[in-house]
Amino acid sequence: MDGFDIFDRIADLRATGRPFCVATVVRTAEVTSARPGGKAAVTEAGEVIGHLGGACVTRAVQKAAREALAQGSPKVIRVKPKDKVVALRDADGTQVYKSGCPSGGTVELLIEPYSQAPMLCILGDTPIAQAVAAHGALAGYRIALRDGVPFDGNCLRFEGTKLEALDLAERDVIVVATQGQGDHACLKAALQSGVGNVTMVASRRKAAVLCKRLLEDGMSGERAGRLKAPAGLDIGAVEPGEIALSILAEIVMWRNRHRLTGAARTGQA
Repeated sequence: MDGFDIFDRIADLRATGRPFCVATVVRTAEVTSARPGGKAAVTEAGEVIGHLGGACVTRAVQKAAREALAQGSPKVIRVKPKDKVVALRDADGTQVYKSGCPSGGTVELLIEPYSQAPMLCILGDTPIAQAVAAHGALAGYRIALRDGVPFDGNCLRFEGTKLEALDLAERDVIVVATQGQGDHACLKAALQSGVGNVTMVASRRKAAVLCKRLLEDGMSGERAGRLKAPAGLDIGAVEPGEIALSILAEIVMWRNRHRLTGAARTGQA
């Protein structure tokens, strides 16, 4: 691997914006090809870039990386010879993986997931829309706003209702805060996107009328049924800043539940 530098590869992966993990050998015992300080990057597809030891270690790291990405938090794992494994967690709580490698050594690794912050896309140019953007930025979300909407900070921009370039994913959120300014078109674009959470600043009655129109336009009931309206938790909010706070509180609650669901799917909840 002439010229190979794992830190350069990690920087390259970060530049893509795609999630990945960094696996670091923390400790070894007995005979093993792994060495403390050894690092590798593990892509979301399971590709291991770098050297951590034999095939048994690599397989364990691939599985642990999937779990860490789903859970969104780092973890320490221990790969031990199968004849020394009594339980799948050691007394100190570390998750254990069985190794069938003939060397018979133990390898302890730190698995650290990396992913960009979720995106909060706001449709509309209203006081509530601008307040949601401000609160969302403080909460650490990447903000996406339509061209021309005022915002004091870095954000992604899109034209009209053209959301395709944002590469929205299930962990992202759209808040429709149009309040009479292009409600139908914006709600349609939001529900057709790939985000996991669509919420709208609107009464239940207004939302029902808009969804009925979308169904008449040919949208499936399943897709239209993803809408949550009115947006936000019921905290008695009145002013735009208060309403935005209630919306962000609901989004944070959804995000944390979403993380737990992902962890449960990997058996780590």
